[in-house]
Amino acid sequence: MTLLAPRPVHPGRAQGHLPRLLAGLADGSRAGLHLHEATFGPLPLPAEPASAAARRAASRLIDVVERSGLTGRGGAGFPTGRKLRSVAAGHGPAVVVANGCEGEPASRKDRLLLSRAPHLVLDGVALAAFAVGASQAYVAVHAGEERLAAGLEAAVQAREVAGIDPVPVRIVRVEPRYVASEQTAIVQRINDGPGLPTFTPPRTHERGVGGRPTAVNNVETLAHLALIARYGNSWFRQAGVPSAPGTALVTVSGSVARPGVYEIELGTPAGEVLMIAGGPTERPQAILVGGYFGTWLPAEAAWPAPLSHPGLRSVGAAMGAGIIVALPESSCGLAETARVVRYLADESAGQCGPCAFGLPALADALADLAYHGGRGDAAERISRLIRLIEGRGACRHPDGATQLAGSALAAFGDDARWHGRRGPCHGVQRPPVLPVPGDVEYW
Repeated sequence: MTLLAPRPVHPGRAQGHLPRLLAGLADGSRAGLHLHEATFGPLPLPAEPASAAARRAASRLIDVVERSGLTGRGGAGFPTGRKLRSVAAGHGPAVVVANGCEGEPASRKDRLLLSRAPHLVLDGVALAAFAVGASQAYVAVHAGEERLAAGLEAAVQAREVAGIDPVPVRIVRVEPRYVASEQTAIVQRINDGPGLPTFTPPRTHERGVGGRPTAVNNVETLAHLALIARYGNSWFRQAGVPSAPGTALVTVSGSVARPGVYEIELGTPAGEVLMIAGGPTERPQAILVGGYFGTWLPAEAAWPAPLSHPGLRSVGAAMGAGIIVALPESSCGLAETARVVRYLADESAGQCGPCAFGLPALADALADLAYHGGRGDAAERISRLIRLIEGRGACRHPDGATQLAGSALAAFGDDARWHGRRGPCHGVQRPPVLPVPGDVEYW
């Protein structure tokens, strides 16, 4: 079922083959409005968006998205159709926010999509606005990424000249901090407040921008929505697996031959994704799945794990923002984790004790273990701090950091015991694998 008349479908896309999101693009190219419409067809919206027929079409669109099984691609994996329906049922004109603030330092998928296929994202913004009855839309990106913002503003202007969007779209710049990428922080920034996470409830779908019901979606989620509206829920489900339909963009890095962003079918084993990225350049000892709020998995456990929310849940991990990092055997997983937790501690909003005091203490304990041996009790101190911090924060930030730290103790348990007896290993002297903004040397 599609929103309007069925669109012609490229044979590869009709069979669920890849690419989908980046279809029609050569390496490094950018789709302007003309190329975008030549590839996917015009934006599938009614000619009279305020008519009774259009309101019925908006309800049908939400039905289609729900049946497609599309879930958020920004980290939480919440069902997109359910979010749209909640906002549409709210009181007063709604707002749509496209979250393009890629706060995860190891992720590049959203930047790639916004820079190469901006009109697919903006189509998704327009369709989400139509579905929920929004009167205003925003696309949020990090301040300082002026080339990206300028390209988006040019795309918005081209669409304004063509008269194809049902609501005005504004590009907003958000402080380039990890916590500023969280959806309540973006809403607070648009409301002219500090770009920091807020306490919930109320949630953004209840009261967000200007106190109005607000749908905040990752930009990749909205790009998928633009394709579902054209080709239907059955087409979307031709890729992926029944419990996790569709495709996803994943950022692969670490000890692989061709680091980069790849579109995969959900359910693809992590090891197969590493092979798509050229295969390991050095035997991996562990794989980080999900980013800096993610999970270290031993390589033998991660290799067959299906990349989907249900598939990774079975091994104690989550998709997050679609980040896969292969850690080579010659590196120290404890040192890598210590660097990242120190970064997360420095990025804290400082709004609660677990962040302001707990995360620096956790970072110190991890550094003590990785770089100084921890005087034999560092692993227990880390475990005790994790128990004190988790579940007590004002937002998800401290829980994300403790998830990473706890998974490091589990995945690198033998290393932790070795460090406790003998001090730092040779791996702490290796060049870092995980990127930390600013390339700061903390120790």
